[in-house]
Amino acid sequence: MTTSHPLTEQAYALHSLGRHDEAKALLARRLAEDPDDGRAWVQLARCHLSLREYAEVITTTGEALRADPEDWDALIVRTYGLRRTSRRDEALAAAQEAVRLAPESSSAHVALSEAVMAWQERWPEAFAVAEQAVRLGPEYTGAYYGLWKASLVVGRADARDFAIRQTLRLDPEDPWALEEFAHMQNAAKDVRLPAKASAYADALTADPGSALLRAKLDLTVFRMLRGTRWLAVLSLCIAGVSIDLFPTEGEAPRELPLSLGTRLYAIALMAVAWGLGALLRYRRLRNGIRLTLRSLLRRMFWARLVLAQAVWGTLLAVVMALVPWSERGIPQVLFWTGLIPVLLTIWFDRPRKK
Repeated sequence: MTTSHPLTEQAYALHSLGRHDEAKALLARRLAEDPDDGRAWVQLARCHLSLREYAEVITTTGEALRADPEDWDALIVRTYGLRRTSRRDEALAAAQEAVRLAPESSSAHVALSEAVMAWQERWPEAFAVAEQAVRLGPEYTGAYYGLWKASLVVGRADARDFAIRQTLRLDPEDPWALEEFAHMQNAAKDVRLPAKASAYADALTADPGSALLRAKLDLTVFRMLRGTRWLAVLSLCIAGVSIDLFPTEGEAPRELPLSLGTRLYAIALMAVAWGLGALLRYRRLRNGIRLTLRSLLRRMFWARLVLAQAVWGTLLAVVMALVPWSERGIPQVLFWTGLIPVLLTIWFDRPRKK
């Protein structure tokens, strides 16, 4: 393998930043100077691969191999171009040749695993090759991506999770790994909603243009918001118990009106419920999730309805607790007026939390 020309190095840096067209322009200049620069041809092929221009990948890697038939890096890139154009036999041959020329290359084994996956009956073999790639390159994120892909086809959830976590260990800002980690957190039943929202916020930071991640974050934040209605239900129950709203048959009901101390105690319990259940949690949320919550309240009717129902139920509970009622009739009406709408919206928006 020869040292790259400065223009090729600049093109590599631009390609790493996602500025593929600018990288292609630099490489075109370099290849006009020296059409036999194999490194420039390979880098141009990588630009085409990133842009999903697979026919051009095959053409440019062909030029690189014309300049150096044993350029195993060109063979690796060529494997992906051939694989994406359904030329699986040629892709397998290219990958096998790359492994033959560079048996210690982790990236060559990743390409071979990709090529072997074209045959369903050979998926276990593809997984074994991906594992070998990880052994050869434990600090190479591409090896873990290859392992992740192979784990999906063979149903190895443990290997999938391992690949994601190891990628984030090596590169905490890797967009693919952050997105997959967010999906993994979302699927886990023992992970709380704030942690799930934080994972989606991290992934969205790495890939701000992803509509899927934005939708997932919105849904997770909405699920957090809908939990405030249970605080309203709890507040109504606290008020109802303090008044002894539904006395047990055969027992003397609590004497009304309640003392000021009892009423203030009920209000204090509601404040504690809201403080621990909503306000403290909100203060601990990262800024991106707070902004999403505010945006959701502007954009989504059900989000506004959820908050309105929580406020409505809690206000009625406060009225029930503060007023020195002498009869239970009006507090009972207030209790059901606050409780029924909240429970109905909890029931009807169940499909929206999935």
